[in-house]
Amino acid sequence: MPMAADELSHEIKPTTSRRRKVFLALGILLCLIIGGFIVAHVRAGGSAAGAASDAGAGEVYAAVAPVKRETVATSLSIAGQFMPYQNVELHAKVAGYIKNIYVDIGDRVHTGQVLAVLEIPELVAQVDASKAAVHHAEEEIQRARSEVSRAQADNVALHANAERLVNTDKVRPGLIAQQELDDATAKDRASQAQVDAAKSALAAAQQQLEVAKADQQHYSALGDYARITAPYDGIVTWRFSDTGALVQAGTSNSSGLPVVTVAQVNVLRLRIPVPESLAGKVRIGDSADVHVQATGEHFTGKVARFTGALDPSTRTMQVEIDVPNPNYHLQPGMYADVTLLANSRPDALTIPITAVLRSDNKTSVLVVNSQDRVQVRQVVLGVESPDRAEVLSGLSEGERVIVGNLGSYQAGEEVKPKRADFTSTGNLSSTE
Repeated sequence: MPMAADELSHEIKPTTSRRRKVFLALGILLCLIIGGFIVAHVRAGGSAAGAASDAGAGEVYAAVAPVKRETVATSLSIAGQFMPYQNVELHAKVAGYIKNIYVDIGDRVHTGQVLAVLEIPELVAQVDASKAAVHHAEEEIQRARSEVSRAQADNVALHANAERLVNTDKVRPGLIAQQELDDATAKDRASQAQVDAAKSALAAAQQQLEVAKADQQHYSALGDYARITAPYDGIVTWRFSDTGALVQAGTSNSSGLPVVTVAQVNVLRLRIPVPESLAGKVRIGDSADVHVQATGEHFTGKVARFTGALDPSTRTMQVEIDVPNPNYHLQPGMYADVTLLANSRPDALTIPITAVLRSDNKTSVLVVNSQDRVQVRQVVLGVESPDRAEVLSGLSEGERVIVGNLGSYQAGEEVKPKRADFTSTGNLSSTE
C-alpha cells in the first residue's frame, strides 16, 4: 500500500506542472494580443491626426471687413483753452470818488446790479443848473406867447381902424385927410410886424427850451453814470478800487484804472488753434470731442465760429466752441484735450484704414471675391480718419477687403475669409 501511494503522487505532480505551464502560456498570449490591439489603435489614431493636420495646413485664413457706408471725418487732436464768453473792464464815465463799492472778487453779479456808486458834487450842481435852465426857458415861452397875443390884439384894432378910414374915404372922398390915412396904414403895418416879431421870439424861446432840456438830459445821463452796474450775468474777476478812491473818467486821456472786471462764465468759449493744413476744412457745426483735464469731464461740442484767417505768428486759425457752464464748475484758463472732426463726409463709402496698401504712389486693397480668391484692386481715397478711409472709386458697398498682414497674400490665392469687426478701441475682433 505505501508503494501505491508514492507512485500515485509521482503521477499527479507532473500533471499539475503541465497545467501551470499551459495557463502561463495562455496568459502571455492574451497579453500579446491586447498589446497588439493597443499598438494598432495608437498607430491608427496617429495616422488620423496626421491626416487632419495635413488637411488643415492646406487652408489659408484671411481676416476680412465689408465695405460699408459710415460718416468719416478728418481728425485733429489738439489742446484748447477755456475763455470767458465776455470779459469787460468797467470804467467810470465821469471822474469822482468811490462812495460805495458793493462787490469783491469772486462775487456773482446779475444784469443791472449796482456794483459801485461814485460821489460827484460838481455834477450834481450841473444837473440842478440844467433843471433851472429848463424852467427859465419854459417861463420865457409863456412870456413870448403873451407878447404874441398882445401884438395880435393891437394889430386887429389898428387894422380895423385903417380899413374903416380907407372905406370912408372911398365913399366920401376928401372927408379924411390924406395924412391921417397914411398914419393909419403905417400903424397897421407896424402892428403886423410886431406880431411877426412876437412869433419869432416865441419860436426862439421854444428852441431855447429844447436846448435846456438837452443839457438836462446830458447831465442827468452823466449823473446816472455815477452808478456802475453789471452789463450781464457774470462773476467779478478783479477789483481795482476801494471806498474813497479817486477814479478818472474812462474817456479821459489819462490811463485811469477800471473799477472792476466782470466776466461772463455761464457760457465759455473753448478756443483751439487749428493748423494751416486743416484750417480750410473747418466748418460751422463740425463735431468735437472734448476732455477736460482738470475735472475729468468728457462731452461733445460743435464749432460755433472761427476767425477765417491765420495768425501770421503761429500759422494757426482760432476756432471756438461754445460750452454751457450753468453752475460755473468750469473756469476760464482751464485746458482741454479736443479731438476736432473736420471735413465730415456723412454716408460715405468707407473701409478700415488697415486694409489700405500704399506703394509707388498707388493705393490698393486686397479684395476677396465670391470664389474666396484674392484680387488686387486700385482705389482712390478721400477723407481719412484714424481708423477708416473714404473710398471715392474702385470698390462697391458690400465687397470684402482683407485687413492686416497684407503682404502675406498673393493675387489669385484661395483663402478662407473670417469676418473682422473693429471694436470701440480700434482693435480687430474676428467672428466666424
